[in-house]
Amino acid sequence: MSMIRVTDLTFAYPGSYDLIFEHASFQFDTDWKLGFTGRNGRGKTTFLRLLAGELSHGGAIIGGVPCGYFPPPVTDEDRLTLEVMEAACPAAEEWELLREAGLLEVDGEALYRPFSTLSNGERTKVLLAALFCGEDRYLLIDEPTNHLDARARKVTAEYLRKKRGFLLVSHDRDLLDGCVDHMMALNKTGVEVVNGTFSSWWENKARKDAFEQAKNDHLQKELRRLRQAAERTAVWSEQVEATKIGSRNSGLRPDRGYIGHKSAKMMRRAKSLDQRRQKAVEEKKSLLLDLERADVLKLHPLTARGRLLDLKDVILSYGARTVCGPLTFAVEPGERVALDGSNGCGKSTLLKFLCGKEGMSHAGGLTCLSGLTVSVVPQDTSFLKGSLRDFARESQVDETLLLAILRKLDLSRVQFEKDLADWSAGQRKKALLARSLCQSAHLYVWDEPLNYMDVWSRMQVEALLLTYRPTMLFVEHDGAFRRNVATRVVQM
Repeated sequence: MSMIRVTDLTFAYPGSYDLIFEHASFQFDTDWKLGFTGRNGRGKTTFLRLLAGELSHGGAIIGGVPCGYFPPPVTDEDRLTLEVMEAACPAAEEWELLREAGLLEVDGEALYRPFSTLSNGERTKVLLAALFCGEDRYLLIDEPTNHLDARARKVTAEYLRKKRGFLLVSHDRDLLDGCVDHMMALNKTGVEVVNGTFSSWWENKARKDAFEQAKNDHLQKELRRLRQAAERTAVWSEQVEATKIGSRNSGLRPDRGYIGHKSAKMMRRAKSLDQRRQKAVEEKKSLLLDLERADVLKLHPLTARGRLLDLKDVILSYGARTVCGPLTFAVEPGERVALDGSNGCGKSTLLKFLCGKEGMSHAGGLTCLSGLTVSVVPQDTSFLKGSLRDFARESQVDETLLLAILRKLDLSRVQFEKDLADWSAGQRKKALLARSLCQSAHLYVWDEPLNYMDVWSRMQVEALLLTYRPTMLFVEHDGAFRRNVATRVVQM
């Protein structure tokens, strides 16, 4: 296609005092399979909208091409899925839509059902398939995996790897490694574009950060040494200068010329040391500007004495429709049990049932630990609105602790003043996660806790769970997270 050059890009939303981009300049080729990563709220989705021409901005974006945006809007969910796909890509033939959907393992029958009857994962796949049909356009793909199960994520990675050029925003490490050949990172000081996969970019960034940290530590010691040397030299110079005016020594007058020369020499040395110190200060200022800090999180789980959950042939139903089951498994103290299965197999329904949600019937046996306390992170974040203070009060958690955890998850204090409805999807997910971390519980039930969350925060949460080892029952399709955290997987 073409090279897109971004020059001196500056942007802030109307009425906002936060600059999303400030004099950013970089370039990339639209033939690249380009992964795009960065901390939550830093402007990844905003940049996609700027590329698509939806927002006005300062600076220039040169070499723009026709763009397709995922997810495309769906105005009427009661239409047939095929009609929704045709609206997303009017130039595509029906056979092309069927072929692309098949490559993503969507049953052809699903295209002739109302779109509203499809699971979230099926919706994601058919919309992605539609955008890759027919038209020659550059695809801007914004976090496609949030509703995809593990199998679907692998299939999607294989599908994208065979396509030509796209810009993919994702925090799924396995997906990025499986389909991209270049990475673009939205850092604190600007945008970095490099060749390679996510893992190669991450390793290089870690090396760079470690090098700069070591150099920073060395300069810190050097600055302390130079400051102390300059102070000593200045004191010696003043002491020598003071001897010019003094009593005779053995009847001889002080040699003022020699003493003045010696004093001046010491002063020159002090100035030289000060200049070296100033140079070291300037060099130190250029280090660690893009270092992403991930502070240690804490959790205080309650100790359980005995089996927490025991399910025997449990079947869950909505009316006459069976959602899942029969299921037989138990959760023992210290276990972190991951529920695994395809989209629509009832994983979230089971978690909701165990947390006491009404509206569903069940058969079989369920035994819970007496006095069991449960902390929940739900999958949905759309209900969040209002102030953070009201959220803390309604959740009955300590507001100061909640704010401290959110700060550790890289939310700025400015963000705390905004309505929760105006937070990014990843930031809202962090609010729900922080609430759970404020709660002491026997069992932590988390339903896709990492949706929309950036990689640094995912690794923070991994480290937390491996350190404090709470008892958990969770659903998460991020393969790297599940491999690192789960002690057991229950197939549904």
